[in-house]
This record gives sequence, C-alpha cells and structure tokens, in this order.
Amino acid sequence: MESLGIREDGQASQGEKAKIIEAVQKESECGLAILLSVSGLPRSTYYFELQRFSKAGKDEELKKRIEGIFHKNKGRYGVRRIHASLRNEGMTINHKKVQRLMSEMSLSGKRRKQRYRSYQGEVGHIAENIINRNFKSDGPNRKWTTDVSQFNCPFGKAYLSPILDMGAGDIVAWDLSLSPNLEQTNGMLDRAFGKYPNLEGLILHSDMGWQYQHPDYQRRLRERGIVQSMSRKGNCIDNCIMESFFGTLKNEMFYGHESEFKTFEDLYEAIEEYIDYYNNERIKGKTKWMPPSKFREASMLGL
Repeated sequence: MESLGIREDGQASQGEKAKIIEAVQKESECGLAILLSVSGLPRSTYYFELQRFSKAGKDEELKKRIEGIFHKNKGRYGVRRIHASLRNEGMTINHKKVQRLMSEMSLSGKRRKQRYRSYQGEVGHIAENIINRNFKSDGPNRKWTTDVSQFNCPFGKAYLSPILDMGAGDIVAWDLSLSPNLEQTNGMLDRAFGKYPNLEGLILHSDMGWQYQHPDYQRRLRERGIVQSMSRKGNCIDNCIMESFFGTLKNEMFYGHESEFKTFEDLYEAIEEYIDYYNNERIKGKTKWMPPSKFREASMLGL
C-alpha cells in the first residue's frame, strides 16, 4: 500500500487511489488486477473515478474557451452568445452546461439599464405607422429605422443618431453630435444615401421626434422614393427594435464607463469602435448567429 503512496489508515480518497494506480501502471509492469487488489479498490470504482477526472479535465479546457470568448468580447456575451460561439467553432454542447461553467467562473454578460426617453410634441406632419410593429423583412434595404439617444458624459451631453436595417440587422449609418439638430439628421442621411443610392420603396421608420416631422427631412425621403413611417405618440414598443439597439450599445460599452469619456472625441472613438464590432463581429440569433455584415452578404446572395 505504501509503495502506491496510499497510507495504511485508508485516508486516501477513491479518486486519489485511482489516479495513483493509473500512474503506477504506466511507470511499471505491474498488472491492474494486482494494483486494485492491493489498494482494495473495486474495478468499477476505478474506471468511474478515471472517467470523472477525465470529465473534469475536459471541463477545464471548456472553461478556458468560454473565458476566452467572454474576454474577447469585453464581457458583453452572456450564455446564449457564448453557447452560439462554441457551436460556431464546431462544438456540440448543451447551453445548460455553458451556464453552469460560467456560473462556476462568476462570468455573466452585462445587464441593460433603462434608456433615456423624451417626447417633444407634434410640430409638423405626422406620417402613418406603416411598420405597425412588423419588424420582419424579406431582405436588406427594405425596412430601416432610426432614433436619437442621449449620452451623459463628463464633458456634457452627446446625441447618437443611427439608422438600423431591420432585415440585415446592421447599422447602416450614424452621426454623433453635441446637439440633436437637423444638421445631425442630414449628416446621417448623407452617409446612408452615399452607401446605398437606390432606395426606392424602402420604408424608413422613426418615432414622432421633431426631426422626423421636419419638412426638409420628409422632402429628402420623398426625393429618394422612400416611404416614411412613424410610431404612435408615446408608444416605445412601436420602435422597440431601435430601442433594443440603444440598450445593447449602452449596456456593452457605456454604462459603468461614463467617467472614461472625458471629451467628445473619446466618446466618438468608442462608439465608432463599438459599431464596427456590432456590425462585423457581434453574433445574434436573429441573424442566424452571424455578424450582421455577413448576414447581409448572405441575404443579398439569397443564401
């Protein structure tokens, strides 16, 4: 017994005995039956303990992969996206196991906070709610949505105005400004129209913000053959797809880091980096666990 590293008082656990027996067998010509007899360990228990240690080793390897995905995405991925990432790497694994291992490592995706909301009243023409909560699209550049969100930073307030494609799920164009003015909205449209010049028949949805009621904004849409759609008054669910994006962006790159954005340029660079990540790297279920840019390409090819 002592030659196996197992004390006579029997304090070694069955798992320890199994590991020692395995090591001795590899380094000597002693048969397994003899080692099991000397140690008093049943054969079935021996194999059970080896399998348990093997499983624990695989779990440790899996934990490393999970941790790598988690930190690569700066703590933005929760169970669903890490599970999907592992499947994209060719692994077959139950999401409950991913959840258990993440819990053991105290890893959890960031949780959303309530987004800022404001309503400035009816100041111009109100378009019909054509989208009417039907956010599904049969392809890219069929349905877009836009809105403005406020960021409170050490330097003051800033406003993000993006356009999101309901079909592809990507951010088509965006503008960050110190003031939510018409110049910002026009800059956003300029970038979108420069990227996709032929948009006749596209539906562009928004809330009833004053920018979208402005005659100049509405004229620019008409000139492109774009159909305008507006949410009903005070009904955030009518544009929840855009609110969802704002919640995701702020939760993953802004909340908890507000003090880091000491200048407008700091915030601009961070949002630029995040939107590039969101479009080209961040996977989600609605885009078949592909980044939006790849999903757009696949959709354009009819795949």
